Amino acid sequence: MHWIVASLISALFLGCYDLCTKHAVRDNAVLPVLFFANVCSTVVWCVLLAVPALSPGMLPASLEVASLTWTQHLQLLLKSTIVAASWVCSYFAVKHLPVSLAAPIRATTPMWTLFGATLLLGERPTWLEGLGILITLGSFFGLSLAGAKEGIHFHRNKWIWFLLGGTLLGAVSGLYDKFLLGRQGFTASTVQCWFSIYLALLFLPLAAGWKLRWWPRHVFHWRWSIVLVSLTLLAADFVYFNALRDPAALISLVSSLRRGSTLVAFAGGLLLFGELNGRQKLPAVIGVLIGIVLTILG
Repeated sequence: MHWIVASLISALFLGCYDLCTKHAVRDNAVLPVLFFANVCSTVVWCVLLAVPALSPGMLPASLEVASLTWTQHLQLLLKSTIVAASWVCSYFAVKHLPVSLAAPIRATTPMWTLFGATLLLGERPTWLEGLGILITLGSFFGLSLAGAKEGIHFHRNKWIWFLLGGTLLGAVSGLYDKFLLGRQGFTASTVQCWFSIYLALLFLPLAAGWKLRWWPRHVFHWRWSIVLVSLTLLAADFVYFNALRDPAALISLVSSLRRGSTLVAFAGGLLLFGELNGRQKLPAVIGVLIGIVLTILG
């Protein structure tokens, strides 16, 4: 499969992941959704871990999981902790916000990653990256105006702050991924496997606390979209990593094409969930995409 086609397919799956997440958490308890979605991912990876023991050489190299030291396990546990905190914030926010607003905000992770790289790693943004940041921030303002028509005021809506917190933590995870994959030599399959397993373990006590009513909670309804949350994310990441394996693939273009998931989630929010003010949001959504593309290409 050509890497451009793979990137577009990954974007499609990522957009479907956003829509499945919205369906799974809408009027539903968030913590059990997170737990069961990650259990599904863990089951998939446990099966893949068992295959080499039963049939050596059966798995392709891209799915093989390397043996790790205790220090390396702790490094991946840290990644899982960051992702868990990000997802808790993001899932609660997506439950209470229109996905046509939430998806564009979540798509701005590369911009915050660039901020982090500038502050922590001493990188200096190019003029193109600076222009992309300005366009993205301007589009944020446009989204806030559209959201205000639905009674969602960005500066005083706690779920917007939850979503921004989850997005910022996602950027931290992206920086940490660069460290793990670039400097520590982890393979993509090893990271994806163990951080999925550790995520399920981290969400287990939260799910138990929900079950035992340690705090006021909402009712949980099982929905098959919970399984789809797991499968669409696994598929999106798997196709994405395979696109990057192509020697001709350009990481900047792959990442830009993957941001097309925002359009999938935006359209799905309007068509499937009947969300409002699509015409008012569309210019801001396109502005976010342009800003992110410039940030990545810069």
